[in-house]
Amino acid sequence: MVYYFKSNVVDPPAFVYMGKDKVENEDLIRFGWDEDFHVDNLSSAHVYLRLKVGDDWTTIPKALLEDAAQLTKANSIEGNKKDNVTIIYTPWSNLRKDASMATGQVSFHDQKMVKKVHVAARQNPIVNRLNKTREERTPDLRAEKEADLAQKRKADRLKREDMKARERDEKRRRDQLKWEKEHAYDELMDESNMVSNQDRDPNFYDDDFM
Repeated sequence: MVYYFKSNVVDPPAFVYMGKDKVENEDLIRFGWDEDFHVDNLSSAHVYLRLKVGDDWTTIPKALLEDAAQLTKANSIEGNKKDNVTIIYTPWSNLRKDASMATGQVSFHDQKMVKKVHVAARQNPIVNRLNKTREERTPDLRAEKEADLAQKRKADRLKREDMKARERDEKRRRDQLKWEKEHAYDELMDESNMVSNQDRDPNFYDDDFM
């Protein structure tokens, strides 16, 4: 079972979700693709934020970041009772999991890709607002992961094709400008267009001097 929450502090609303327990969180870790939030140095749920295609995890809107952080704090047995806790988050791809780790435990491939959010205290209005949107689902996480990868591959392919088309157009433009520059005087140098002074003035050779 996965719990889904809707954050309406952004438009369109964003989805935040987490496993019902630490065992189901293992599946989310295995088949994730979104940003992972959990309480630093304390046991807590792993809360995931699903960003829109094209959004960057380093520029999550402040209000949305606060929603995710508050929900993470509220779902930590120990963290929920404390003030001034630190929530850490990172892209799913930066999570590192091996067989020696306990259920729900993770580390990171690159510590530099881990960001922190300070939560001074639980904000009940935020937590209550999110809890009112909670839905319980039993998704096929593997299928969702594969569909997401397929969508990203398609977006990358379209981006590459668009870039190649732009490069072709730019090359044609440069070639056209080069051709025009190299042939700018062709018409002037065409003998059929040349007229001598004698042809222009029949009296050109007349000597008016005595």
